[in-house]
Amino acid sequence: MHEIVDGPKPKHAQLREILRRLAEHDLAPGSPIPSERDLAERYGVSRITVRAAVGQLVAEGLLTRAKGRGTFTARRRYDLQLFLASFTSEMKARGLEPSTEVITCGQAVPGSKASLGLDDDEYAYRVVRLRKADGVPLALEAGWYSPHLLPELDRCDLTGSLYELFAAKYGVQLDHARQTVWAETADAETAKALDVRKGSPLLVFRRVASSQGRPCEDVTSWYRGDLYQVTMQLDRTVPGTGPNSAKGGTR
Repeated sequence: MHEIVDGPKPKHAQLREILRRLAEHDLAPGSPIPSERDLAERYGVSRITVRAAVGQLVAEGLLTRAKGRGTFTARRRYDLQLFLASFTSEMKARGLEPSTEVITCGQAVPGSKASLGLDDDEYAYRVVRLRKADGVPLALEAGWYSPHLLPELDRCDLTGSLYELFAAKYGVQLDHARQTVWAETADAETAKALDVRKGSPLLVFRRVASSQGRPCEDVTSWYRGDLYQVTMQLDRTVPGTGPNSAKGGTR
């Protein structure tokens, strides 16, 4: 066991590094750490010192507090991939078991809300699904789907990858999408579905996808902010200029 000693390095800083090693190397994500009182007794420091050390690691995102339950190591965050791929394939690539709960599936008139190239009075398929990995809710998605490209979609099994279904049943391969990202806080309904507290941070993605220039999908997905992050590689190339302009930059 690491000891905390008197010296130039503050005790809360020493304890912080001990807890950092514990969270990063010894405990699985989502595991509880010892209580404030136990840590104070184990390392011979005050509870104020423990509170300061834990608070710094919470601020860094390495630990998370749950009211009435204690402090836990943070669950690992998943990188959202910025290319046209399905949730199912992404989770399988990470060694996780994806699953889907279909909340709503039916026909409705989206009007101007959806970018599917439909007349104002035309119906589309409305599908709302809860996406999970290893049984943990990760995202709630609500999408509109083209009745022209995907007839009788509401009669299909929608618990798997929609993109695989589109390709296998309809011969539709999504080859282009425009995606917009913003942040929101969870309302009561979304919080309940994702098993988070109301007001928790969410990453929201709206994706409008097409196949050979034909609009097919307009879906909005709410991802848990405590489990997801977006990583982007940037360069100084201005789109449409430079030696790599034909490829869209240097990525």
